Amino acid sequence: MTELSGVQVGNTAYVLGCAALVMLMTPGLALFYGGMVRAKSVLNMMMMSVACLGVVGLVWVLGGFSLAFGDSTAGLIGNLDHAGLRDATAVVGGDTGIPLQVFAMFQLMFAVITAALLSGAVADRARFWPFALFIALWTVCVYVPLAHWIFAFDGYVADAGGWMANSLGALDFAGGTAVEINSGASALALAIVLGRRRGWPQQPMRPHNLPSVLLGAGLLWFGWFGFNAGSALAAGAVAGNAFVTTMTASAAAVLSWLALEHRLDGRPTSLGAASAAIAGLVGITPACGYVDTFGALLIGLLAGVVCQLAIRLKYRLGYDDSLDVVAIHGVGGLLGMLMLGLVATDAVNAAGADGLFYGGGFAQLGKQTVAVLAAMTFAFAVSFLLAWLVRATVGFRVDAEVEAEGIDEAEHAETAYDFMPLSTTARLHDGARLHEGTTP
Repeated sequence: MTELSGVQVGNTAYVLGCAALVMLMTPGLALFYGGMVRAKSVLNMMMMSVACLGVVGLVWVLGGFSLAFGDSTAGLIGNLDHAGLRDATAVVGGDTGIPLQVFAMFQLMFAVITAALLSGAVADRARFWPFALFIALWTVCVYVPLAHWIFAFDGYVADAGGWMANSLGALDFAGGTAVEINSGASALALAIVLGRRRGWPQQPMRPHNLPSVLLGAGLLWFGWFGFNAGSALAAGAVAGNAFVTTMTASAAAVLSWLALEHRLDGRPTSLGAASAAIAGLVGITPACGYVDTFGALLIGLLAGVVCQLAIRLKYRLGYDDSLDVVAIHGVGGLLGMLMLGLVATDAVNAAGADGLFYGGGFAQLGKQTVAVLAAMTFAFAVSFLLAWLVRATVGFRVDAEVEAEGIDEAEHAETAYDFMPLSTTARLHDGARLHEGTTP
């Protein structure tokens, strides 16, 4: 690291702005997921995203960032040299000239949104505080190691970084492994441990507010430009390419998804359009800084088809991933990572490599495959163990009566809409707060 005098103001301002955009993705996700569930559990759904801002934020500042980006032990985990983020005069290495604290906050927003994604797998049946406990454990035991493996480059924050980025040489520009495949594999583990929603799939469990879903998808798309283009850590040509490929892939995914949906179901739907946009964004996330517009177009078209088919497959496989985290984020991230082995080109980024279609042979595809398998296996195994421990110790799932009547009242003593009357217990709770002179 260099001294504070090495700060480049333009890049610092750029990354600060991108960090704020990525932070906006978490409230956007709350709207997206909240609209997709039934009205009786929308607040619980949104609260799980809000909780991630608090839980992951503290874990990251106290030690998570240091373990993710500190000096590596065998390429597996960092140390606690930066615990507490008191490095006010430190600047990260490389040519970007960004203060360490700014870089830490940018990376924090990645950790927060990844944790929040997991809530979609357990919608309509998870207790709030056990979920918050799981997220704290998961951030330390799953997200932090994976972030170290793929994001911690040698000589950037510490002398030695993670094995996946440095020893293996896998490409992942903005989080295909640590964010997307991680969230998909972890979501599958959660869905299996908690079990199916009662009545699924026989009973219809339709989204209660599709305008909220579309608004949330729009905010996620908006914030994703900070997510992807911001990962260049400098306002330059690579960031510009990431911006273009992000837009291209998502636009292509919307069209391919809706075309397939119309072919199979007879109508293009608003829920399909929102899901398609996210699928395209997921697919391009690891590739946006390493592919040209042709590669982005191909990834987007495939993401719109493959992720939709993956959603349909869950009904045959019988796992209840409520809001399709596995199909969109897990499968979409896997697609983007593997496609890098085919369509990556160092013409857009000298730090990248040429994939098979650009004369690079199968070497990069092999590296991408190893990274995908390692991330999937690690995330699923550790997440399954953590979810099982939480379920066995404090309980993870709400009671059958609560699930039938609505989680919002039981967990938060609130309802999302005034036309939904409170139960007797919730009314008494509100009356007590009024008696104490507080705002209900």
